[in-house]
Amino acid sequence: MTISDKQRILLETTLARDEAEALLRALQDAKAQTEKHLAEVKRPDPIKQVTGRSAMDKAIAETQRAIEAFNRVIHDVKRDLPETDLA
Repeated sequence: MTISDKQRILLETTLARDEAEALLRALQDAKAQTEKHLAEVKRPDPIKQVTGRSAMDKAIAETQRAIEAFNRVIHDVKRDLPETDLA
């Protein structure tokens, strides 16, 4: 049995979303470690001082937007697939 183009898109998009979620967790961990280190050495984040957001904040927000976009595609593809193809 071969999979349809929609099934392939669903599978690939789900895998990409899962990778983005793993990246998000890694970014959140790195941000926490960076903030802890900056607090220990009593230094502010220079980018955050200038822009109001750290580079990590920006990367986290962009990754969250990508995950939301993947979720929208997954939802749309699932809506258009017959129940038998979702199994």
